[in-house]
Amino acid sequence: DEQAVSFVYCNFNKFLKNNPETMRSWIRILQNVPNSILCLLENPTEGIPNLRQFVNDVTAEEGNGDDDHDRDATTSPSNINARIHFLPWEKNPFDHQQRSHSLCNAMLDSHPYNGHTTAQDALYAGVPIVTRSDGDDMASRVTTSSNVILSLEELNAYNGIEEYENIAIRLGNDEEFFRSVRTKLIETCLQTNPMHPYWDVPRYVKNFEKGLVMVWENFLSGEKTDHVEVRDEDGWMEGGTTEEELVRREMKRRVMRKLRRLVVLDEYDKYNDKGEL
Repeated sequence: DEQAVSFVYCNFNKFLKNNPETMRSWIRILQNVPNSILCLLENPTEGIPNLRQFVNDVTAEEGNGDDDHDRDATTSPSNINARIHFLPWEKNPFDHQQRSHSLCNAMLDSHPYNGHTTAQDALYAGVPIVTRSDGDDMASRVTTSSNVILSLEELNAYNGIEEYENIAIRLGNDEEFFRSVRTKLIETCLQTNPMHPYWDVPRYVKNFEKGLVMVWENFLSGEKTDHVEVRDEDGWMEGGTTEEELVRREMKRRVMRKLRRLVVLDEYDKYNDKGEL
């Protein structure tokens, strides 16, 4: 009898972001979390047969033979491949994000090129991300930074691939640990008055603008190029964005839309009076 799926791991990056080392680690994670599955994106579909063959080859090597009967049935090539599923591309990004929320328990990040947009989609859907934090490049530390700001450093594998696997395996086997991590993430999304810094877009935009001004002023003054650090206490609204501020900004947007419409109608009337329209 088929047993119920115990845990759903996902990665919705293009295949080109996933090297053999990463794929091997995902296989080991599946082997250590009974009845777990891994969902990947069909991106591209032409690569699926190659990936399936790679899984067969790796699991056969680990079992010292090609015969499924030579090893535990749960770790055989056919079993592992049956637990890896490919989902079609969603043209609508909102449908894709909803799929993350409805389907995934945790994301397994790619290395050395992390998920960027796909990672933010997952986090906003309340899906925690396990990532390797031993890379040196910006592209390999995107999710590490996100988890730090979200106070989810327990998901950052600073010591490399073995720690990455151990974190993922613990999430799949330790229900209490998984629940605590996911609750912590969701609470950041729901935080108001002020908003959590990670989700506070108005605050980020204003501080980013301030940083650009600092760079420009540094250039005009002839100073040596250097790092720019924008501190919140120097920003426009210490403490973050509140619900009152969001309401005020929305009212301002509505007023501006009405004003633009009035201007367009006024210009139309002027042209119409002249007989030009």
